[in-house]
Amino acid sequence: MIIDLPDTSVSDIAKRLVSVREEGGAVALGRVLTLIIKSKRKLDEAVIDAANDASREHPMRVIVLVTDSRGEAKLDAEIRVGGDAGASEVVVLRAYGPAASNEETLITGLLLPDAPVVVWWPDEPPARPGKDALGRIAQRRITDTSTAPYAPDRLRQLDLVYTPGDTDLAWTRLTRWREQLAAVLDQPPFEPVTAVEVRGASTSPSTALLAAWLGMALDVPVEWSYESPEAWNHGIHSVTLRRASGDIVLERHSATHATLTQPGQPDHVLLLPRRSLRECIAEELRRLDPDLLYGRVLTEGWERLGPASEEF
Repeated sequence: MIIDLPDTSVSDIAKRLVSVREEGGAVALGRVLTLIIKSKRKLDEAVIDAANDASREHPMRVIVLVTDSRGEAKLDAEIRVGGDAGASEVVVLRAYGPAASNEETLITGLLLPDAPVVVWWPDEPPARPGKDALGRIAQRRITDTSTAPYAPDRLRQLDLVYTPGDTDLAWTRLTRWREQLAAVLDQPPFEPVTAVEVRGASTSPSTALLAAWLGMALDVPVEWSYESPEAWNHGIHSVTLRRASGDIVLERHSATHATLTQPGQPDHVLLLPRRSLRECIAEELRRLDPDLLYGRVLTEGWERLGPASEEF
């Protein structure tokens, strides 16, 4: 069910939410957090769908704030519940003109009482997420450095302004790669890794984050490079771990599978699918404390990582 509230106010929206809650009964009270999705000028239904899917694991209130500083002051809203909102209740706010200037005021009256707050910028994050009006009221702040148009210096900018509680979906997309590489090194022979090579697409910040994590975790030099779009155009392509007995190579050759090559063993084809937006958001919502490892990789690991080489 979708309830439209054109030219409304935050007070009227809050009253209507109470009415919806009373009609829905106890089910509507079982929310564990508030997820704020902040976007500029456009409403991305794919982002809302991902949040709705994740809500089946984390029942929550989703507040989508779309701001456009152009035009006269106006606030339009819609409330989505039931089949249109998964296991959450979704409030979509479209603020125009001067009404879009105070984001915190638009949001505060709609937050769940005594519940954690997570804010997610799916497209254009603020320069300093931890100092942003919405970022200050949130326990976790989620950005995505891979969104188009891709800017190679975004990771450097996040490094300079990192605040505990910040995270990025480029890091979340690495979970399966990190798990697989850790599992390989947990098997004999237990030789030290002497060097690492990471290769990926030029539009993949995950490539840099994986290189920074491996260099920090293994305390070895890392060579990382961007490949031409013709050779590889999405995400991480391969990781090579150099050891005395020979190289371990994990190389993705499709969107779903990769090949693991190890000395003295036949090649293994592994299931290594790219992670969906829903999976990444659900993982980030499982923990509301700061991701300290991400913080170390972004600050310590990134600082010791040399510049990438480009193979085109």
